[in-house]
Amino acid sequence: MNCPTSCLTNHLGVGLLAAALLAAPAAHAGRSCETGKPTTRTVERGLTLAGKTLASLNASGQKVVVLARAGQDLSKYGVRYSHLGLAYQQSDGQGGSTWRVLHKLNECGTSGSAIYRQGLGEFFLDDLWRFEAAWLPLTPEAQARLLSLLQDPGRALSLHHKPYSIVSYAWGRKYQQSNQWAIETLAAAMEPGVNSRERAQAWLQFKAYEPAVLRIGPLTRLGGRLTAANVAFDDHPNDKRFSDRIETVTVDSVFDWLPRAQLAAPGQTPTIVKL
Repeated sequence: MNCPTSCLTNHLGVGLLAAALLAAPAAHAGRSCETGKPTTRTVERGLTLAGKTLASLNASGQKVVVLARAGQDLSKYGVRYSHLGLAYQQSDGQGGSTWRVLHKLNECGTSGSAIYRQGLGEFFLDDLWRFEAAWLPLTPEAQARLLSLLQDPGRALSLHHKPYSIVSYAWGRKYQQSNQWAIETLAAAMEPGVNSRERAQAWLQFKAYEPAVLRIGPLTRLGGRLTAANVAFDDHPNDKRFSDRIETVTVDSVFDWLPRAQLAAPGQTPTIVKL
């Protein structure tokens, strides 16, 4: 399904939409991969959040934003949002416009991933931990550069790395989690010379991006590695890993960094949308 919110709500009843979701392949990011059928209530709330987010974006006059959702409870790590996508406005071919989201999703039960282009309805029709969205606009220059990349399938996919770990090392290249793909892709949009993950990370370091430091002890690391295909810690430097310092890319750290890097307005904070 690659239908924008208006299409989902106008042409699919809630019950039919839930049935369609049951048949769709499982792909998630920023949430657990526990199996469970979506309820009508969950679908309704997801579509309502998508509608409110759409109204907020349309009223803003922005064209490209970083958009986040809360797919799982990460509060014990000091993290509020689990997953971000790169959202942009485009023509709907009928004289109007709609919003699309390009983001990376893990294929549940595996260590693989893929890039998806979805409408807001699909983006929020995951089993969310908290029905809350957050978005942050980029500067006009950054919006123009990123929009050009997002509309070019070759460039948009150029830095995707399929092997996935939800806690991949921010400066490693063995794995790539969803938020990491997003900011590496942003680097490619902003700097023409970025044509590899190595160069993207060098640019992010030059722009003083600071990854989040999650305190994850050995028992948690061992349990995650043994029970989930999408969790790996072997890409983290030993001195950091064995001192329980897991440095990874989080939505919250990206929101904090964008104004510092002058990719968003100084002092800009995310717009929050809640049910």
